[in-house]
Amino acid sequence: MKKHNFSAGPCILPQEVFNEASQAVLDFNNSGLSILEISHRSKDFVDVMEEARSLALELLGLEGKGYKVLFLQGGASTQFLMTAYNLLQKKAGYINTGSWSDKAIKEAKIFGEVIELASSKDANYNYIPKGYEIPEGLDYLHCTSNNTIFGTQIKEFPTTNSPLICDMSSDIFSRQLDFSQFSLIYAGAQKNMGPAGTTLVVIKEDILGNIERQIPSMLDYKVHISKGSMFNTPPVFPVYTSMLTLRWLKKLGGIAAIEEQNEKKAKLIYSEIELNPLFKGFAATEDRSMMNATFSLVDEDLKETFDAMWSEAGINGLNGHRSVGGYRASMYNAMTMESVAALVDVMGDLERKA
Repeated sequence: MKKHNFSAGPCILPQEVFNEASQAVLDFNNSGLSILEISHRSKDFVDVMEEARSLALELLGLEGKGYKVLFLQGGASTQFLMTAYNLLQKKAGYINTGSWSDKAIKEAKIFGEVIELASSKDANYNYIPKGYEIPEGLDYLHCTSNNTIFGTQIKEFPTTNSPLICDMSSDIFSRQLDFSQFSLIYAGAQKNMGPAGTTLVVIKEDILGNIERQIPSMLDYKVHISKGSMFNTPPVFPVYTSMLTLRWLKKLGGIAAIEEQNEKKAKLIYSEIELNPLFKGFAATEDRSMMNATFSLVDEDLKETFDAMWSEAGINGLNGHRSVGGYRASMYNAMTMESVAALVDVMGDLERKA
């Protein structure tokens, strides 16, 4: 039986993507070769890379606006380093909304002055800071759109004259935004795009080339752009699977269509958290994430019973991160309403039995 997988990552994918990707592992494009063994220089894979990059720009509404798309390795953690390496000359601003923001700040400090403009660390990151001042003259301003561990999400992004950089690893392609407000977006594939192993970078090309330091080739955005994400052997299978997921999203109706579904899923589970007296939410109500709902039991004596119930219902990956505890229901794009309803039914059953 296929389980209802609420794991924070690697993510679930649409069933049709699983089907097509698994077939390609056996025989890609009727070539007699597996996607795992074809040359990354072959026309077949060059076409995959070009389609993946084109779909990303199309879905984000950034075609013809001076942006380039890269599929790189190293995860978002390498982007903590690369953004600063390529863009930080003197001073950058960071908004600290969780563990990943904190790690990005640590890496950036190697290259220049970092100003932490706002932080929600005082409340274990259960809210998004607001009302902070943004100084002029920053090399860039960095934020994290969605905080997987804590279940918070930025609803209104800061306005700045400096390039705005955003880590969108856990909510990329999940909601409509004016993506042109960002000069650089990066996102690990393993939440909303594909398997772990590749990282999407969408960058406005005109922000590059202003750094005096020499940048190692593997960490230089300009090098990767000039080589079409082929400077080194790309992660062929994760890029291919990401392309399939982007095709699926386009066929579904794009970001507008998936946002409508995501809103319904989030409303269903947050309504249960609000109405069921046995549960309480972790994140501030106005900052709750559509992707990761964090909550806990009011009475921890019910934990053993509840854990047995959701496990028996075929639910997987519900335990919260150790820094928060409780539970975390990750509802990425491919999560169905049926799976969310299955969890809500278990929560309701617990109330009836308690």
